Amino acid sequence: MLTIRREERAVFGRILKLTGPIILQNLLSAAVNSADVVMLNFVGQEHISAVSLATQYATVLFMILYGLGTGVTMLSAQYFGKGDMRAVDAVEGIALRFSVGVTLLFSVAVLTIPELMMRAFTPDPDLISIGAGYLRNVSVAYLCWGLIEIYLATLRSVGRVAVSTALNTVAFTLNILLNAVFIFGLFGAPKLGAAGVALATSISRIVELALTLIVSARSKDVRLKLSYMFIKSKLLFRDFLKMAMPATLNDVSWGLAFSMYSVIIGQFLGTDMVAANSFTSLVRNFGTVLCFSVASGGGILLGQMLGDGKMEEADRGATVLMKLTVLSGLAGGLIVLAAMPFVLRFASLTETGKGFLKGMLWINTYYVMGQAVNTTLIAGVFRAGGDSRFGFVCDTIDMWLYALPLGFLSAAVLKLPPMWVYFLLCTDEFVKWPWVIGHYRSKKWLRNVTRENVLEQ
Repeated sequence: MLTIRREERAVFGRILKLTGPIILQNLLSAAVNSADVVMLNFVGQEHISAVSLATQYATVLFMILYGLGTGVTMLSAQYFGKGDMRAVDAVEGIALRFSVGVTLLFSVAVLTIPELMMRAFTPDPDLISIGAGYLRNVSVAYLCWGLIEIYLATLRSVGRVAVSTALNTVAFTLNILLNAVFIFGLFGAPKLGAAGVALATSISRIVELALTLIVSARSKDVRLKLSYMFIKSKLLFRDFLKMAMPATLNDVSWGLAFSMYSVIIGQFLGTDMVAANSFTSLVRNFGTVLCFSVASGGGILLGQMLGDGKMEEADRGATVLMKLTVLSGLAGGLIVLAAMPFVLRFASLTETGKGFLKGMLWINTYYVMGQAVNTTLIAGVFRAGGDSRFGFVCDTIDMWLYALPLGFLSAAVLKLPPMWVYFLLCTDEFVKWPWVIGHYRSKKWLRNVTRENVLEQ
C-alpha cells in the first residue's frame, strides 16, 4: 500500500526537497522548547509548570500567525505557480495588516494584565507569580514574531524554504544559549529562572527580525515591506478572507481548545499532572516534527501545481503525500517510545508525577498518528486547493462539542482518575478521521483559485 510508484517518484523527490529544510526548522523549534524544560528542570517543578501554562498564550498566538501564514501560502503558492509576483506582494500585505494588529494586542495584554491571564489556568499563587514574570518579558517577542512569520510564510510559498530555515536556525540557537545565560545567571547576568526564558526569547526574536530585514533588502522579489499593506485589490482581499480567515479561525479554534486542555489539567488534576504534561508536550513535539513538516512542504508543492493548472499531477502528489504521512506518523510513535526511558530518568518529578508521565507518553505513541493524518489533510492537502472551511468546521465541532465537554465532564463532574481524563482528551484526533478521509476522497479540494488581473479589480 505504501509503495511509491514510478510515476510518483518525481513528486516524491520534490516533496522531500521542500520538506527537508522544514524538518530542520521544526526540529530546532522543538529543541528550543526542550531546552526550556531541561534547564528549568534544575530550577524546580514550579518553574516548569508556570512556564508550561504561560506559554499557552504563545500557543494561541502561534495558531493565529500560523493560520495567517497558511493563508499566505494558500494564495501565494498558487499565484507563484501562475507567475504573478505582484499578487504575492499583495497577499503578504493583507496578512501583515492582521498580524501587526493581533501581536500588538497580545503584547499590551501580557504587559498590563499578566496575573489575570495566569489565573485563567491556575489558582496557585506561586505559579501565577512566576508565570506573570515570564509573560511581561516575552511581550517584545510577540511584536517581532508577527512580522517575521508572515515574511517567512511568503518565502516558503515560493519555494525558498532554505532561507527561512537559516533565519530560524540563527534565532533558535541564540535562544538556547541565552536561556542558559539568564536562567542560571552566567557571565554576570542576573539569575532570572522562568523570566529568563522569556527574555532570551525576546532578544533572539529581535535579532531574527534584524536578519529578516537584511534578507529582505537583498531579495530581488520577495521582500518585507509595510507598504504592501496598502496595496488595494478588493477581489484578492475577498479571496483572502474567504480562504485564509477560515484557516486562521481553524487554527485559533484548535489552539484555544488545546490550551483549554491545560486549563482542565491545571484546575482539576493538580500540579503533578501539569508538570508531567509539560514533559509530554516536549516529547510529542519531537514526535510530530516529521508529519507537520511533510504537511507543510507537501501543501506548498500542491498549491504551486494547482496554480499552474496541473490537476492530475496535484492529485498524484496528494497520494504520495498521504503515503509519506503514514510513514511519518509511524516514525513519530517510535520516537516517543524511544524517548520514554530517557525522559523518565531525567525528569525531576515526584513519583506520582513520573507515573503520570509514563502513562501519558504511552498514549502519545499512537496519538501522533492521528495528528499526522489530520494535519496533512486539513492543513496541507485541503488548504493547497483553497479549501479551509471544511477544516474549520470539522475541528471546531470535534474540539468544542466533543473533546472539551468530555474532558470537563470527566474531570469536574465525574472526577475520574487523571489518566482516564487525559486518555479521553486524546481521542479527539481519531473521532474526526471518517469525515476527514471522506472529504479527501471526494476531491472537492482539487481547485485552482487564482484569478486573472487580480490587482486591477
